[in-house]
Amino acid sequence: MEENKIIDVTEMIKNEIKSNDIVLFMKGTPVFPMCGFSAAVVQILTDIGVKFNSINVLDSNEMREGIKQFSNWPTIPQLYIKEEFVGGCDIVKEIYESGELLQLLNRKGIEVKSR
Repeated sequence: MEENKIIDVTEMIKNEIKSNDIVLFMKGTPVFPMCGFSAAVVQILTDIGVKFNSINVLDSNEMREGIKQFSNWPTIPQLYIKEEFVGGCDIVKEIYESGELLQLLNRKGIEVKSR
């Protein structure tokens, strides 16, 4: 029974990152983040002005554990852009500050809000 849940969660994750350009697996929601790290990534994505889909991992223990196994990354939040795992809060902050995040979004053909 447990095995099926893991497979289902993996399928849900794959489907989510396939059908959305930007997906943030986070604790809470963009409007009400449940941890500072999730809030920081939401703030960065909001500042850049990109549309993103978010998954609240607190809604399901299977999802919370499943995304960690899927990405082989131990922490939440986790950001995916065009099916590519970008990283967690520290990495997103770092590449945002260095300008690499904007370059990545441009390279992937994702529209960002012009300043």
